[in-house]
Amino acid sequence: MTSTVTGPSIPSTAMGTLLGPPEIRSSGGGKPAAESGDPFLDAMAAGFNTAASSTGSPQMGFTENCSPTFFTSGNPCLDFFYHIVPSTPPETLVNWLRDAWDYDALTTLKLVCHLRGVRGTGKSDKNGFYAAALWLHQFHPKTLSINLKHISRFGYLKDLPVILFQLLEGRHVRRSHRREGTWGRSKRGRRRGVPDRRVKQRGSKLDAMLKPGDSALVARDLRHKKTAELATRAIERYNRDPDYKFLHDQVSDCFAELLAADLQTLKTGEPCGIGLAAKWCPSLDSSFDRSTLLCESIARRMFPRDSNPEYTDLEERYYAYRVRDRLRKEVLVPLRKALELPEVYMSARLWAALPYERVASVAMKNYKEHFEKHDSNRFKEFLNRVKEGTAKIAAGALLPHEILADADDTVADLQWKRMISDLSEKGKLTNCLAVCDVSGSMNGIPMEVCIGMGILVSDLSEEPWKGKVITFSRDPQIHSIEGDTLKEKVQFVREMDWGQNTDFQKVFDRILDVAVTAKLDEQKMIKRLFVFSDMEFDAASSNPWETDYQVIKKKFTKRGYSVPEMVFWNLRDSRAMPVPGDAKGVALVSGFSKNLLKIFLEGDGVMNPVAVMEAALKGKEYDDLVVLD
Repeated sequence: MTSTVTGPSIPSTAMGTLLGPPEIRSSGGGKPAAESGDPFLDAMAAGFNTAASSTGSPQMGFTENCSPTFFTSGNPCLDFFYHIVPSTPPETLVNWLRDAWDYDALTTLKLVCHLRGVRGTGKSDKNGFYAAALWLHQFHPKTLSINLKHISRFGYLKDLPVILFQLLEGRHVRRSHRREGTWGRSKRGRRRGVPDRRVKQRGSKLDAMLKPGDSALVARDLRHKKTAELATRAIERYNRDPDYKFLHDQVSDCFAELLAADLQTLKTGEPCGIGLAAKWCPSLDSSFDRSTLLCESIARRMFPRDSNPEYTDLEERYYAYRVRDRLRKEVLVPLRKALELPEVYMSARLWAALPYERVASVAMKNYKEHFEKHDSNRFKEFLNRVKEGTAKIAAGALLPHEILADADDTVADLQWKRMISDLSEKGKLTNCLAVCDVSGSMNGIPMEVCIGMGILVSDLSEEPWKGKVITFSRDPQIHSIEGDTLKEKVQFVREMDWGQNTDFQKVFDRILDVAVTAKLDEQKMIKRLFVFSDMEFDAASSNPWETDYQVIKKKFTKRGYSVPEMVFWNLRDSRAMPVPGDAKGVALVSGFSKNLLKIFLEGDGVMNPVAVMEAALKGKEYDDLVVLD
């Protein structure tokens, strides 16, 4: 006899039981694995929640290149909004976060969600968000737990088990697992994550000492022991830590409710209305499930004991096993099949049936080599239809520099065009120009982001500035980017004469020289400059407390032009801040995401750092957030 899924029908407080897998009993319970020892979590517990420093007047100092600069804006929330980038160390992030929370808790909660936002105007900085979420759990656990469902709308439902996982295992465990993994091949055909040769040799010697079949038994026993240790840790934390238990229960409730609703939608025969809860719910016995025991918690909610008479007299371990199995067979499998997830088709080797138009942007980037290898003709046909405009390819969740990383690829070229098309629907950039800093201090990912954002702004701009970019160098030049394909544009930009210094003043001297020489009308003068940089400018002013921006204002006014509005876009973890928070005609933004460009595409308004920050935090999803502790 089987019962129907009724969804969560009793409060989570009555669900406060976790049993764990059979290994936890057959191993005698096992020792709980050691605490994660994560230095970030230890540092938080050691007293990061100290009183905030006084804001007062914005603190000033010098850049790394001895140019005067501000270190704070005078508004701790704006400091958090501007200074946090994906390369910001978690400990530094927490310092900015703590001060911002003490200044305005609700705005800071919105900024934490904005950090994760993959849609709207969010920054798509998942690691920064996870660090902030761990801090929230440490010091404001009720606020984090009660807002979970709202928070998941900014990123993905997968964020919820990730937070639980990191609380139990530490922040870097998943990263190290990926480094040690062996699935997949690189472009050169070598296995990723191949163990060191010396480790292989030691393993061979050990294998030689074992009888045939013993090595498999040893490996199995080690797996069982590890499973038991993980489960013991999860149960121990669940039972002793009420804040963690509440968070765990909220995550379980959220998934159970969404999965039950999706099953009802599936029964109506309208699969397009199904959400992504089944996609992001941990699979049974996955690393997330073994560490958090989430599948058991979700299964208990979806199939409570009173939902089926057969469960009444079942021992707890048999009941837990049976409902977990039902979660997989009756919930996850049919919902994932209805979602037409590419992984379902790939694992079943049903390449000929894979619906490419349903493949999400990140999955398309990650799996395109597999599509080309196993389903070359159909995949090429799909790409040709995208070129012709009869099919669409997803690009929404990708960042510009992530697409540029594969610029010589047809898929990347089409995803770039889709990104430009989606942003163009929001509006155009009139009389705008990108200033790209690729000086020595920008080496690495910040430089890649800078080039990507520069090309993006040039593609979105209207004539006569469309396709133009200006560079930092000893002799700054306004360049017209050449090339029809993304590969050609990237190659042209990389080969420009960049120089290695950050002489911010010379950039504006060049713009003024061009305008004065051409007797450019005020209406055709550049109205807005996007400055993609780490803000570590060279010294230019004779006044030690006069910032570069204040010098620029003087120069433009002297020549009879209004100073352009400037968007200072921070790309590197740096203390430098070019203007205070109350500066007019200026925006202070940061990060690697193109989403913040939407603020400047969707119309004109008051232009100052705080107003732009507030514009980025508008929307019903932000209005739903509440602070409880």
